[in-house]
Amino acid sequence: MNPKETATTLFANHVSSGKVNFFKTAGIDFVLGKREGPYLWDLAGEKKVIDCHCNGGVFNLGHRNPEIIKTLTQSLQELDIGNHHLISDLRAVLAQKLAELAPGDLAYTVFGVGGGEAIDLAIKVARAFTGKDKIISAKGGYHGHTGFALAAGDEKWRKPFGVMAPGFLQIPFNDFEAFEKAVEKNVAAVLLETIPATCGISIPGKEYLLNVRKLCSEKEIILIIDEVQSGLGRTGKLWAIEHFDVEPDMMVIGKGLSGGIYPMAATCFKDKYESVFHEDPFIHVSTFGGAEVGCPVALKVLEISSNLEFLKNVEETAIVFSEGFEELKAKHPQILVGLRQSGLMMGIEMVNEHCGPIFTKAAFDAGLLSVYAANDPRVAQLLPPLTIDRTLAGEILFRIDKALTGVKGFLGL
Repeated sequence: MNPKETATTLFANHVSSGKVNFFKTAGIDFVLGKREGPYLWDLAGEKKVIDCHCNGGVFNLGHRNPEIIKTLTQSLQELDIGNHHLISDLRAVLAQKLAELAPGDLAYTVFGVGGGEAIDLAIKVARAFTGKDKIISAKGGYHGHTGFALAAGDEKWRKPFGVMAPGFLQIPFNDFEAFEKAVEKNVAAVLLETIPATCGISIPGKEYLLNVRKLCSEKEIILIIDEVQSGLGRTGKLWAIEHFDVEPDMMVIGKGLSGGIYPMAATCFKDKYESVFHEDPFIHVSTFGGAEVGCPVALKVLEISSNLEFLKNVEETAIVFSEGFEELKAKHPQILVGLRQSGLMMGIEMVNEHCGPIFTKAAFDAGLLSVYAANDPRVAQLLPPLTIDRTLAGEILFRIDKALTGVKGFLGL
């Protein structure tokens, strides 16, 4: 690797000068170097942080998980990308495992490289199957930066890029009456994150998703659930939607399915929707989606993430955080509202929109990578690897305590 200053200059000159300027202005002097388990080191080796961002769930199993590394190393001895035009045993086995583990009867899977691509495909299938155009999604949501995914996301992400594809409507999340009012005969699908992360880890009411499911069934609207960030054990269950006793018509997953090693995303859907591809099975292709060399990695991720002991550890570690935040709330009442939590999908809610950005810097200074929610900067996301133990959870709480003290000092509280 290059020296840190050289790497920064190269990045500014050839990748993104804006990001370099942003981090300089924020006083976050960090270039990613070594990474292992829950830790990230600065390229110069002078700074070590606990990763509580995990790139939105990419590193659910930690960085460079030994089992994942071993699986990919073995895969590389025999496999390559493969050919998306041909029948593939490896994709078939992975799709079968997803069908076994998915909520409800999601028998078919089409693979992609990233969550945005997988969301795009879900919307394409919904429109093709129903012959209807309108897609309802939630304000403050985020589904990716690609075409239809971008159109379904919050205005913040699409406004700079001009006119989007027509037929998209955003309504408030966790507001069933708003959804009910938006439903009309041309609605093909409703697309919802089970727990929206970018708008601040918003935990839906217990009846909200059940009511949405019921109305979708009545009106023949396809329910697409986005579990790109909330899936694969993040909430203490394999899929966050399991907490709400809802079975979607389609489910989109990504990020963590990669094991942090090989990009993989998936659009899973009921068998009737596969009819969209009967007339022309090549109507949708993804050159690198479901790459054969990555399929064993995704299978290993599913094996680890669905293990009952693994999920039990997530639940038990989550209790450490919930109890710890009760103490922190008593200690920092001027700044801390509370913890939004489902398992280890957590959001630190503070008193105003200035707190999230300040907390991100204060946490970095305390040795913690935590990024504020872009669509609700009152909230800092807290997404540690799911492999951490109670001891490390305690260390994270200690550093959060220091960060909250820093926020209070900055704001003069």
